[in-house]
Amino acid sequence: MGAQLRVYKRRIKSVTATKKITKAMEMIAASRIVKAQRQVAASTPYATELTRAVTAVATGSTTNHALTTEAENPTRAAILLITSDRGLAGGYSANALKAAEQLTERLRGEGKEIDAYIVGRKGVSYYGFRERKVTESWTGFTDNPTYADAKMVAAPLIAAIEKDTAEGGVDELHIVFTEFVSMLTQTPVANRLLPLSLEQAEEETAKKGEILPLFDFEPSAEDVLDALLPRYVESRIYNALLQAAASKHAATRRAMKSATDNAGELIKSLGRLANAARQAEITQEISEIVGGASALADATAGSDK
Repeated sequence: MGAQLRVYKRRIKSVTATKKITKAMEMIAASRIVKAQRQVAASTPYATELTRAVTAVATGSTTNHALTTEAENPTRAAILLITSDRGLAGGYSANALKAAEQLTERLRGEGKEIDAYIVGRKGVSYYGFRERKVTESWTGFTDNPTYADAKMVAAPLIAAIEKDTAEGGVDELHIVFTEFVSMLTQTPVANRLLPLSLEQAEEETAKKGEILPLFDFEPSAEDVLDALLPRYVESRIYNALLQAAASKHAATRRAMKSATDNAGELIKSLGRLANAARQAEITQEISEIVGGASALADATAGSDK
């Protein structure tokens, strides 16, 4: 029985150490969420206004620009998937991967080939394990992305959309990331970035009660679009990276809190088992003492006769 009590004590010690680690990770994630939320709040208005400006230029001119005009028969699409570099975040990366799989199946059902661009080691590992082709991938900055990271990711995507499909280009650009709604809710979303959906942008503007501004273009609307659209793609990718980072930290905090609570419950359960083992050990020792005393008394009584 003493051996069993030692086993329980050893397990309690191990779980207690794990609880300290998960509690520390929960607090670290909670502190990072605040910074990530501020970055999302700061970048969203810029991305929104830039989208409005690009939409206004595209609708206010008769220019057929490659980045705003849909192909008659699109045959190839690029998907940018944003996952995490690290685990311990519940179903965060798994949900984003599931959304990407659904989008991929839908686009393939439309007869389009898919070029995969992956951000985050979880996504790279997922595609690598299944031996799927990845056109380009980036890792190491998902917890704290910068605008320079967004530009680095956007560059090959812009180059691909500007090329003809016969030269390895794509007709459409989609992005899959996890949108930060609140501390408790993070939702995987799949949006089409290019070609820019003018009807959708106009509807969103109308819902907000806004009117698209009118511009005069110098030297031409096409030159303005050439300058604006790369910034549009970069800003949207940067905002998506920030949303994904905030979502990841929130998911990590929730997962670590659950792990900490579970560790506490396990410690209580092991404590009860250890107490029961200790009581059984004491009872056995008392029984052995009483039995020994009784045997000694009987032996003494026999010798007296």
